[in-house]
Amino acid sequence: MSISNRKLTSALLALPLVAVLAACSSGGPAPDPTVTATQTVTASPSTGTGTSASPSTAPTATPGPDGASGGGGDLGEGNTGTASDRCTVSELSAEIADGGGGAAGSVGIAFIFTNTGSRSCTLQGWPGVSFVGDGDGTQIGASATLDRSSAHPALTLAPQDEVQAILTIAQAANYDDADCRPVTADGFRIYPPGSVESIFVAAGGSLVDACSSTSASQLSVGALQTF
Repeated sequence: MSISNRKLTSALLALPLVAVLAACSSGGPAPDPTVTATQTVTASPSTGTGTSASPSTAPTATPGPDGASGGGGDLGEGNTGTASDRCTVSELSAEIADGGGGAAGSVGIAFIFTNTGSRSCTLQGWPGVSFVGDGDGTQIGASATLDRSSAHPALTLAPQDEVQAILTIAQAANYDDADCRPVTADGFRIYPPGSVESIFVAAGGSLVDACSSTSASQLSVGALQTF
């Protein structure tokens, strides 16, 4: 499937949504968000550890359901092509955009993946997503569950083409403090399907409350789609 290029033409719309999430869950105003550069790290699928150029990008990967994807991502049934066809983290950038309104007590954001490489490559399935914090990339709480209600076609991205995955975030205020143990997150760690390398996307400096308890299922991510 070929994808038409669509460049973002305005500031990242989801960042105010992240600020709203913080205000609703913490009861106070959030500072104006800013955008930071994408950062990449490599993680071992067997140990969930790896090395990084800076403490803020320390990996915290865990193997996904297919045994290859980190952080809970999954290629899905009927994946096509070969591993060499897939977009690598070095060929991708990731940004936050408006994912539309979530259900009551939740907010939706979109992760936009752009092929910044020089070749066409493919993506298919569900990315692995988790909150990170502590200024050193420590994973906070449970990785996102995978919303398998949508199709997961193989998507071919020419250079500069874009696809998106919608992340639904339940507000920390929905949970009892004892069940959630809310803390402030720095942003998100994202694993493209089939990858054990991750991309860090900051939450723009907004105060985002994340449940540190792994028993709280706060994040749910859909399959990669065109838009």
